[in-house]
Amino acid sequence: MNQIQTKSIEKLKTKRIIGHISGKEKGPTLVLFGGIHGNEPSGVEALEQVFRQLKTSEGDLKGSIFGIRGNLPALQEKKRFLEHDLNRIWTHSRIDEIKQRSESELSVEENELSEIHQLISDIFETQSPPFYFIDFHTTSSPTLPFITINDALINREFACLFPVPVILGIEEYLEGPLLSYINQKGYVSLGFESGQHFTADAVTNTISFIWLTMIYCGVLAKEQLPDYKKYHDQLSLAAKGNKLFYEVIHRHCITESDNFEMLPGFRSFDKLRKGRAMANYNGEEIAAYKDTIVFMPLYQVQGEEGFFLIRKIPGWILSFSAFLRRIKFDSFLALLPGVSWSNEARDKLKVNLKIARFFNKPFFHLLGYRNRMVDETHLLLNNRERTAKNEMYKDTFWYKN
Repeated sequence: MNQIQTKSIEKLKTKRIIGHISGKEKGPTLVLFGGIHGNEPSGVEALEQVFRQLKTSEGDLKGSIFGIRGNLPALQEKKRFLEHDLNRIWTHSRIDEIKQRSESELSVEENELSEIHQLISDIFETQSPPFYFIDFHTTSSPTLPFITINDALINREFACLFPVPVILGIEEYLEGPLLSYINQKGYVSLGFESGQHFTADAVTNTISFIWLTMIYCGVLAKEQLPDYKKYHDQLSLAAKGNKLFYEVIHRHCITESDNFEMLPGFRSFDKLRKGRAMANYNGEEIAAYKDTIVFMPLYQVQGEEGFFLIRKIPGWILSFSAFLRRIKFDSFLALLPGVSWSNEARDKLKVNLKIARFFNKPFFHLLGYRNRMVDETHLLLNNRERTAKNEMYKDTFWYKN
């Protein structure tokens, strides 16, 4: 039986690790990823610049900070991926399968996952909590910088510190992102999309985000960063003052065999009127089915999503949702007809839609559940709140009990 080959942090430093700095005082562990997609090098470039600056002041840090390159072969080729999307294979079943096979039997991206997985495991074993994970990306279309999160309250509260919009619910539409895998373990994890591929603004926005993250997680004190206001203002200006929360409501899925072409000129967060033509898909025109907001329209060859649609989330809904979660209102759901816990940990619900017809997706979203269809009549719902390691972050300035 072949296990993932153990590779120490020291051996990986030359190629995988952009930088690793530990402060003299105990503190949090911040792990930053760039280049999980090979055609998105802005995160790598930003991390390289920041770590060059950090070398002169590493004694001032608390805890430790890691900068990690993602898909090394794809970065070299400047392609999103070579065989599989590295940000779509982080499922427990896929990882268990990879552990059973030899390195020669693995695809390019499976080998990359194997190394990164081992590195993350080493970090958990050797570094101190609380843990923070940030994954840097860019988009193929122009966009405001924004944050994507799995919808746990600790992620929401940490994301609120940054002056950019926040997108909830994308994990319901994507299978196997790296951050969903980490978030299932209960740690704070954010994705930051800094701008369009290969633009100077994307690098600048990522650099600002890195410095702010170090302040907010406690690796650096605010007074140690004279340029704090500059970095904060940079992101606020790039986001045009938008700090709203949005929810994904639709994903247009495409495959390699599909003929998809997004019509030119769309940007993330553009408002669309019902009936506006958006794309050509297998010889047919796709139009907005209602007044909506477009998100991450695809203007590159590789990709499994032609576009998403999103909607704003009113502030009162976010507050009401947080209240329901803090009182653990969902504990009563399994007493209702057609609803049962699907595992002993009680972090997953199974819903029989034939019986529990009075439920809908927005109701479960309030409580922190995101759904996966099991079959035509059953939903399997995962709750991030029941796995979140809230106790780990209770002493941070941003945590709300």
